Amino acid sequence: MFSDHTFAFLQQLAANNDRDWFKQNQQDYEDKVRTPALEFIEVMTPVVLGMSPRLTAVPKKVGGSMMRPQRDSRFSKDKTPYKLNVGIQFRHFQAKDVHAPGLYLHLANDGCFIAAGIWHPESKALNAIRECIDENPNGYKKAIEQVVDAGFELTGDSLIRPPKGYDKQHPLIDELKRKDFIAVKPISVEQVCSKDFVDVCEAEYQHTKALMAYLCFALDLDF
Repeated sequence: MFSDHTFAFLQQLAANNDRDWFKQNQQDYEDKVRTPALEFIEVMTPVVLGMSPRLTAVPKKVGGSMMRPQRDSRFSKDKTPYKLNVGIQFRHFQAKDVHAPGLYLHLANDGCFIAAGIWHPESKALNAIRECIDENPNGYKKAIEQVVDAGFELTGDSLIRPPKGYDKQHPLIDELKRKDFIAVKPISVEQVCSKDFVDVCEAEYQHTKALMAYLCFALDLDF
């Protein structure tokens, strides 16, 4: 599905990041980026649903699992119109946006990675996760241990000070400070372009199942 041509197009886009160039090279984008991504999503569908029937895999050009190529530059100094990566998310069916538990794939020339968890949850959801960690620490620690042992790293933003209502001596204070609960594992371009990439993704995502289940439990979502 994905090939060196996918990454070559993204490299060309980096040097020509404007709407006129993209329009002139729209077919290349379709052939080398979007079509392989949609094929990947389609093949991954039984894998994702096998992990949880509450996750979604939607191979649609717009409104599906593939994130749109256009950047939201309204609040950024960088006004280039297009992203230089391919983003694919298999998120929970009860979620309305990307800020919900899900599996993620990021492809770019400056780094590729597999991820799972929740990014920038809104305050109500973030408080619910913190309360769950405080009240059910063992399940959280087991989930984190599983992803770390598999080579993932928990990353994202964190508070400098303890969140309101939690003592700085809390045994999981560093976890409670988190504003994102994302487990990330780098992968190589060679892996992405290999014939067994779907198998690679399936194996890696399985390591994140306990974390995904815990986050859904914290947010009162089915899993």
